[in-house]
Amino acid sequence: MQVQHGIRGKAGSEVARPGGGWRGRLEAALTDAWYSGHPALFPLWPLGLLWATLAAGRRAAHANGLLHSTRLPLPVIVVGNLTVGGTGKTPLTIWLAEQLTARGHRIGIVSRGHGGRATKWPQIVRPDSDPDQVGDEAVLIARQTGCPMAVGPDRVAAAEALIEAAQPDLLLSDDGLQHYALARDLEIVVVDGVRRFGNRRCLPAGPLREPESRLATVDLVICNGGSPQRGEFGMQLLPRALVPVLGGQARPPTSLAGERVHCVTGIGHPERFFATLRGLGVRVIAHAFPDHHRFRREDLDFGDDAPVVMTAKDAVKCERFADRRHWYLAVAASPSPLFIQRLDALLKELNHGQETPRDPRLPGDQGPAHPR
Repeated sequence: MQVQHGIRGKAGSEVARPGGGWRGRLEAALTDAWYSGHPALFPLWPLGLLWATLAAGRRAAHANGLLHSTRLPLPVIVVGNLTVGGTGKTPLTIWLAEQLTARGHRIGIVSRGHGGRATKWPQIVRPDSDPDQVGDEAVLIARQTGCPMAVGPDRVAAAEALIEAAQPDLLLSDDGLQHYALARDLEIVVVDGVRRFGNRRCLPAGPLREPESRLATVDLVICNGGSPQRGEFGMQLLPRALVPVLGGQARPPTSLAGERVHCVTGIGHPERFFATLRGLGVRVIAHAFPDHHRFRREDLDFGDDAPVVMTAKDAVKCERFADRRHWYLAVAASPSPLFIQRLDALLKELNHGQETPRDPRLPGDQGPAHPR
């Protein structure tokens, strides 16, 4: 990948062409169009309406019993979002797992296993699992939480395999909001506080998986960055350390301030990562790859000895060819105290069986747990 030095991006940045070939360039162009309201997307508006109608119809079919939703013998908390791409779901899932484990729960986690190429599903995920088989986010979650985890396109099958293997007493479903085959007791939606919902249209005309009105039916809405709107709780992703990809002594997150650094990422919202590093004083050379990109050695060969910093999710895929120049930025979710208070109240309701009566096939369907 040839870096175009001298092309200036945002203050304190140099910009390289998007990585990942034509797919990376297409993904970047489409995302820019969604969030800038580009008129070229207007012909896709009817398809967006069709998507919204089908999404609402599928959800209603599960709620009314026309499509089956499986209720597991333990509480299920779903963490998801309305938009494609990254909003901060995985850091929040890790935070939830750590908090709930500290309170004495035996947590199990299920996810799709995005980017995994296993030929047989579900897969039990361990800290040493191959991210090419089970997905990068799954390996990251398993490592950081120490919780048993299973992945697969069928979340019910993954959950049942996990229950058999590990006997958890509470299940977290990462990125499972639209997987209505798995009944749930709490729904948490993470919103990107900066980008919000772009042009507010559904796929393919916009970034929404479901209409924005879906927010009125979930239990908790948490806003990652930016300014929380009415009915939302705030959350920040806080930089904790720069960690060698090969392992070793971590450094303070500001230790590369003032240096030119190749900042590499294959996440859904790369600009958030680049902005975080700029805020740490780094002179960012930005390299954005498609979400869940399978990194190769040559992707990180920039023809110089400048440090290379990536996300923790990307690092699990680069360990096999990393060297001393390669670091990842460790971050941690920090939800607002009000979110923690509301979550505690909802968990107490679950534990004591005092939750507001809801459709037994699709919990969370009869409105928010607090005024919007």
